[in-house]
Amino acid sequence: MKARVLIRPKAGILDPQGVAVEQALPALGFSGISEVRVGRMVELEIEDESQLDALCQKLLANTLIEDYEVVSVS
Repeated sequence: MKARVLIRPKAGILDPQGVAVEQALPALGFSGISEVRVGRMVELEIEDESQLDALCQKLLANTLIEDYEVVSVS
């Protein structure tokens, strides 16, 4: 199985990268964009998809401050 794991800061957690991107947008000519959150994506192939949740919790995401979402990729 090929999967994408999307990792984002939890709601209410300070996201300095998101703030920096949001502040830069007007200088680049973009307007009407708010609530920017910056996360990361991990793409992987895994034989046993039942391991994904443990993999995310133990390695890929810091579950104290980050949420993750697993998306199956065809």
